[in-house]
Amino acid sequence: MAIKTIDLLKGCASPEEIMEVLASVALEFGDVTDDMDALQVVPLKGAMTNEVFQINWPTKSGDSLRKVLVRLYGEGVEIFFNREEEVRTFECVSKHGQGPRLLGLFSTGRVEEFIHARTLSAADLRDPEISALIASKMREFHNLHMPGPMKVQLWPRMRNWLSQAKRLCSPKDIKKFRLKHLDEEINMLEKSSDRCQEIGFCHNDLQYGNIMMDEETRSITIIDYEYASYNPIAYDLANHFCEMAANYHTDTPHVLDYSKYPSLEERERFVRIYLSSEGKKPSDEEVEQLVEDVEKYTLANHLFWGLWGLISSYVNKIDFDYKEYASQRFRQYWLRKPIVLDSTHLEL
Repeated sequence: MAIKTIDLLKGCASPEEIMEVLASVALEFGDVTDDMDALQVVPLKGAMTNEVFQINWPTKSGDSLRKVLVRLYGEGVEIFFNREEEVRTFECVSKHGQGPRLLGLFSTGRVEEFIHARTLSAADLRDPEISALIASKMREFHNLHMPGPMKVQLWPRMRNWLSQAKRLCSPKDIKKFRLKHLDEEINMLEKSSDRCQEIGFCHNDLQYGNIMMDEETRSITIIDYEYASYNPIAYDLANHFCEMAANYHTDTPHVLDYSKYPSLEERERFVRIYLSSEGKKPSDEEVEQLVEDVEKYTLANHLFWGLWGLISSYVNKIDFDYKEYASQRFRQYWLRKPIVLDSTHLEL
């Protein structure tokens, strides 16, 4: 349901600045209108780091609507990533033709090209045809050449987040979430994965809401790069598999259902398509090895997003039960750790 622009601007640090940027974007499109009240705002659900809105206004001819996307940065999220670096990543990915164009910046957010495609649903991730498209697109994304050294960012980022969590959390939460033990766990996970692995430019947050599909061409677009960085590709695949337990468009979006984690057969099929997408048929051994690596990285993924949820519960005002989400991720870590690390059987 569309609402007036003024409702979007309530509580913003710089409403006039936002309106100026939108007017500038309209001017670039040749859609200048003297009636800024003609702008409509449609809140988009499912975002947990930022608030996201679709903005519509009449084109100059008046017979259609121009659409853009406005992203209002969440409070306190600078703890998780450097916003300037994230914007540079956004622009670089766009230049590679992999996502929406950056149309404008303001101090509390930005304006992006509106992708005329359907955002995937939780159920779509389990559709074999759509899953195959995602696998191929992930391989393409991982092969992007981005600025900066090709160094794994997972471990230093987790250590930084753990430090921030210890600083923010109450003594009760520090004890409840066993934060004093997590330095040792992170060190153990890093050592257990220190053998040579393929590094790629990873999205690191490939939940269904960050994947769009053109219904006509069936082309996939990956969006939202706040957490993107170089990492082991196995970690990114692990993150995608873990996200299959989530549905952020329910009355309880924070609740995870790990019975929906993909089966061994589904994981093997995804990995085989991923490795085959460049035209080279992988051996059964290559598929098996990557599936095993991916499963190990689910543990790091649970700690990563557990820390994210815990920190977010202290700094982010978005209506989402971050602390309960964190509890589930940490619980899954301790439950799965002995099974994943001590067993060669990967079936859940």
